[in-house]
Amino acid sequence: MNIKPIKIRQLHRLLAPIMILPILFTVITGVIYQIGELGGFEDQIRFIIHWHKGNFGYIDFQKSFPFLNGLGSLILAITGLQMWFKANKRNFNKQ
Repeated sequence: MNIKPIKIRQLHRLLAPIMILPILFTVITGVIYQIGELGGFEDQIRFIIHWHKGNFGYIDFQKSFPFLNGLGSLILAITGLQMWFKANKRNFNKQ
């Protein structure tokens, strides 16, 4: 399957700003929960693990949040690697 480089860049450029917020949110809530757990504050920050899993009270994304995070991250990794390999191939051919 041969996909034009411009399409790969467009997909990466479109998806990156959308995916940065949920990924950062997941990382930040995970770190906060781990620090609280190590400090013995599990009961006070129990709500953080619910946010981390995608449960936002009335809105419950627990089934779709990890799937969408994973799918978006996988697509970004694949498109990023394709762009990186193409750039390295061009630089290698110039030498």
